Amino acid sequence: MENTGFVNNNLNNFAVVYRIVDLLVIHGALLIALIIYGVESNKYYLMLSLVANVTFAFTAESNRLYRSWRSGFFMQLLFYTLFSWAVAIAFVLVFIFFTGTSETFSRLALGIWMCITGISLVIWRIIFGAFLTKLRARGHNIRRVAIIGMTEQGVKLANEINLNYQTGYRTVAFFDQRCRRRITASDSSLYRGNIQDGVFAAKNGDFDTIFIALPMSDEKRIQDILFQLGDTTADVQVLPNFLLFSMMQASMSHVGNIQTVSVFNNPMSGGSAALKRFEDIVLSLVILSALALPMLAIAVAIKLTSNGPVIFKQDRYGLNGKRIKMWKFRSMTVTENAETIHQAKKNDTRITPIGAFLRRTSLDELPQFINVLQGKMSIVGPRPHAVAHNEQYRKLVGYYMLRHKVKPGITGWAQVNGWRGETETVDKMQKRVDFDLAYIRHWSLWMDVKILVLTLFKGFMNKNAY
Repeated sequence: MENTGFVNNNLNNFAVVYRIVDLLVIHGALLIALIIYGVESNKYYLMLSLVANVTFAFTAESNRLYRSWRSGFFMQLLFYTLFSWAVAIAFVLVFIFFTGTSETFSRLALGIWMCITGISLVIWRIIFGAFLTKLRARGHNIRRVAIIGMTEQGVKLANEINLNYQTGYRTVAFFDQRCRRRITASDSSLYRGNIQDGVFAAKNGDFDTIFIALPMSDEKRIQDILFQLGDTTADVQVLPNFLLFSMMQASMSHVGNIQTVSVFNNPMSGGSAALKRFEDIVLSLVILSALALPMLAIAVAIKLTSNGPVIFKQDRYGLNGKRIKMWKFRSMTVTENAETIHQAKKNDTRITPIGAFLRRTSLDELPQFINVLQGKMSIVGPRPHAVAHNEQYRKLVGYYMLRHKVKPGITGWAQVNGWRGETETVDKMQKRVDFDLAYIRHWSLWMDVKILVLTLFKGFMNKNAY
């Protein structure tokens, strides 16, 4: 028998506990650091604690850290926790600098505080997450789920719920207009009747969450179901059909009083765009500073071993399909930038001796960090193709140009998943575009960090790079 526990509504009742514990952790860690280093607590340290707590709380709210993470990813929760604390640290340092109180504080005590707090914020979430997982595995703290529509999407959702029991969801019923003998899905044992039976059960409070998995073409029926479920307290969600899902980040919008759905929306706008730009500037400055001497050595080697410019500038499509000049270390004897460009192939005679090494190790891409500083590219994003290849593949690959709704990147989701190098077939380009669009749909700061880490391990060296 499953027990829904005391967290059974759509709001995260634990959010209040999270906020209080975070406040206690931040302030408690400061007191521990002062005790460890033998420093007496005073009003100045109390002020730092206040600045840190307010900044952390504001950043955490902005990143929706205190929302329910049943349908999220736990690693993202930990990432945004550390990110929020990093922002708080930055504000504390700025506060100390502008108030001219640096001599008032013990630097070592502050360093200990910052480390202890970051570690503690993560550890207590891991412990609490493990507690919730065990609780839900035993049938407690469960949200009862009903799915209206025994469609392919509905069955996939049920399977996903079954595979991820830690979310606390349990599929308890399917409802469909077809009679039982016409139901052939593997979850037919959960079939409880037609749609009206499901609505009636929902009104009786039998379910916490209801997913509508009917085809979007069945608009009138979905509208009628939503109207009837408006008489319940259940959380209702509609699964988009495959066409809408294959697009980019869909969101609700409006023109005057008319509501619309934006299906080709750019997820990197407003605050997200500012965060993405901040990420690009900081990382590119750090990388260019660290690699300045190696880049100078590469430039000298190119100049000594072949004729031609050190930097090769080629036209590419940037944000919104506008042309940009992308910089690379020249790795070929030619500098093609015409209407027809031949992709590099294995044993390509145009590649210089040092060029082969540069391309294999991706070192030829380093000047693109300058493009990033210029604002023409991002460090992470869909890799830009030559204009000639763009014009070729946009006619052959569905939704190809949507990859230009964001800035092109030096590395990307497609590259770390093995879709790098020559695309001699349309199928290979389709795979690359699929990964690019998946990146745009699911973009987050955490995803960028994940791609950067994967690039370090498998993005530089690649057997498909010629």
